[in-house]
Amino acid sequence: MAADGVDSQDIAETLGVSRPTVQLWHQRFLSLRVAGLQKDAPRPGRNPRIAPEKIKAVVEATLHTTPRNATHWSTRSMAEAQGISEASVRRIWRRHNLKPHLLETFKLSRDKRFVEKLSDVVGLYLNPPDRALVLCVDEKSQIQALDRTQPLLPLRPGVPARQTHDYRRNGTTTLFAALDVKTGKVFGETRARHRAIEFRKFLDLIDANVPAELDVHLVLDNYGTHKTALIRRWFAKRPRYHLHFTPTYGSWLNLVERWFAGLTAKQLRRGVHRSVAALKRAIHEYIDAHNVDSKPFVWTKTADEILASIARFAVRTVAAQA
Repeated sequence: MAADGVDSQDIAETLGVSRPTVQLWHQRFLSLRVAGLQKDAPRPGRNPRIAPEKIKAVVEATLHTTPRNATHWSTRSMAEAQGISEASVRRIWRRHNLKPHLLETFKLSRDKRFVEKLSDVVGLYLNPPDRALVLCVDEKSQIQALDRTQPLLPLRPGVPARQTHDYRRNGTTTLFAALDVKTGKVFGETRARHRAIEFRKFLDLIDANVPAELDVHLVLDNYGTHKTALIRRWFAKRPRYHLHFTPTYGSWLNLVERWFAGLTAKQLRRGVHRSVAALKRAIHEYIDAHNVDSKPFVWTKTADEILASIARFAVRTVAAQA
């Protein structure tokens, strides 16, 4: 374009680059001809002080070894073992996304009908039936009304909010909740206990609030209160209800569990509740605020993709024990 007489600014706008970039490569070509276009010039700055072999050694040690006196490496112990600075260890771990201080938990389901139940629930999320309501239902039991033994110290610039490590227990409550998969809205009710009779009363409330012309598909876990004779009789009298049970140890398939996690993180974990009544008010205020601007949790993975991921995880688990 420059050979055709096009101005540098016009070249930059046409190619979506800056004018200095156009001028840089123009000058490179004028001084070095084609050789100047074949590769970039050396970048300014200091050469890396840590050799690639040392970086590899740090990564390998982090992944495959542990220090003699600990279960995992820290930046200090790794720096001492490898003869480099803690800052260098941090940079290497950050670059390779290594976090030896973190530990997550898992549990692989041994449900003999795992594939069948997984496919059923995921299929319901990805292809919900017409003229039907899909509800994810569960209870969050034994929610404690906790009050700290001393007042909270509020947040200040440079200082996080602080609370005492000990607390007073002021009773518990159970939250029954139903999440509408399509809208993300939540219908919830608190009860003192979580027996089958309380679950049946919650089903009565759902039944009273769902239009009679709609079928209802319920996603449930395998908790005993969901399968008692009392509950089976309730469903037998209402054929518009269709049950979809998650596999054993597969509660992550129930989307209301994701909503429970938000309730815990945003309202319960740091909340101060001096009575069960105060705890119930806080829970229902959270539900009301959520429903004002609710958004659905969008399920994206197919059952085959989940099974492939679990298979890869199982292979790594077996390999790690070899």
